[in-house]
Amino acid sequence: MLILIPLLLLLLTPPQHVLSATVTTTSAGHAIPFPLFEHLDIKQSIAETNLRPPVSTESIDTESTQQKPLTTNSSVKLNLLHRDKLDFSWHNDHRRRFESRMKRDVKRVASLIRRLSAAGAADYKVSGFGSDVISGMDQGSGEYFVRIGVGSPPRSQYMVIDSGSDIVWVQCQPCSQCYHQSDPVFDPADSASFSGVSCSSSVCGRVENSGCHAGRCKYEVSYGDGSFTKGTLAMETLTVGHTTVQNVAIGCGHMNRGMFVGAAGLLGLGGGSMSLVGQLGGQTGGAFSYCLVSRGTGSYGSLEFGRSVLPVGAAWVPLLQNSRAPTYYYVGLSGLGVGGTRVPVSEDVFRLSELGNGGVVMDTGTAVTRLPTAAYVAFRDTFMAETANLPRAPGVSIFDTCYDLNGFVTVRVPTVSFFLSGGPILTLPARNFLIPVDERGTFCFAFAPSPSDLSIIGNIQQEGIQISFDGSNGYVGFGPNVC
Repeated sequence: MLILIPLLLLLLTPPQHVLSATVTTTSAGHAIPFPLFEHLDIKQSIAETNLRPPVSTESIDTESTQQKPLTTNSSVKLNLLHRDKLDFSWHNDHRRRFESRMKRDVKRVASLIRRLSAAGAADYKVSGFGSDVISGMDQGSGEYFVRIGVGSPPRSQYMVIDSGSDIVWVQCQPCSQCYHQSDPVFDPADSASFSGVSCSSSVCGRVENSGCHAGRCKYEVSYGDGSFTKGTLAMETLTVGHTTVQNVAIGCGHMNRGMFVGAAGLLGLGGGSMSLVGQLGGQTGGAFSYCLVSRGTGSYGSLEFGRSVLPVGAAWVPLLQNSRAPTYYYVGLSGLGVGGTRVPVSEDVFRLSELGNGGVVMDTGTAVTRLPTAAYVAFRDTFMAETANLPRAPGVSIFDTCYDLNGFVTVRVPTVSFFLSGGPILTLPARNFLIPVDERGTFCFAFAPSPSDLSIIGNIQQEGIQISFDGSNGYVGFGPNVC
């Protein structure tokens, strides 16, 4: 049983950049000091918009490595890459990359809201082959990729990770309709471990949208923008890092449409039984951890599975259950902080209702954190009041609070904090909330209002922080490691 230890998770720039501190009292009644301000290195942030050359696939392929079978209590590690670092989505214009990312983000958020509204959740439960399942990968909105091996022998493929999906699928030959991907399309005929799933199989019954044709289990997933994947369900061997995982249920997509940006398919990491996390089950204890590498760095992030990867010293908070949408990872949020000020927002704004409305979802596929409008406005206004000395710039894309920092070397900004239920305070690095949107020095406050009462903690705010899920015990941990 994990014990919650209220603590401050300080994931900031080096200590010399912390200017002052104050003391706040958490909902658990603990007095915790945290810094009021920090410095953001403007020159470095702009320099990092000039990305390093794309990653070569050769350095992370699985086909020629020594493999070992997955055993109980073992751990598995994968390199995690942001799409901007991959050669098939490469272009060096930061403003163009930013605008593309925001367009994907708007579609992602719209699909999540449809899926997680009470009405949408009810619609989602409609059974039968062909009914819509709203996932997060609208028009290629996958942000982070891993490279895994599919089949025996393993064929390396890029896969989008999605914490809001409960299916693993790849494009398959024969392909009557396929979009372009960076690697050859997987051919089941070349795999000794590929085995189709019969309609009577219990595995077929666990797929949300399954059907039957010629005795074989069929699946179909439709996305909010009209993209889709259709095909047969199969059992296959995946090579994850240096570990082989046998008998994984995957969708073998023979008809696929959409702008999936070079990926062969999707690796679902949601809370359902058909996600990769769910299928690994007892072998990894329902535990996984990821660290989304910060923008502009040359290193990889990481995605790890297994109880041994759960870190000592993390700030653990309970996961909340939405019975209408068990796929998604909800956390409790009691408030927001800017500098030494607790934003005047009621905790009820972030509450998950009994009907499944509202709440706070952690999502790898959403870039920018969304907050209910009332909370966002109070949060933004508090930040603006604390940064009144900085020159303003017009809004850009979904951002309404921007600054012209051209010519600055560093700026002093107030810290931004999430007050998590149970006591921990997650204080973000400045680069996780004030981001460059072009190469000329325009920076924007990287939050946006939600068009509903749903809050989403996006991947920009998660960057550089180790985030761990202990599904068996129902907790999510923040830190203590960074990447």
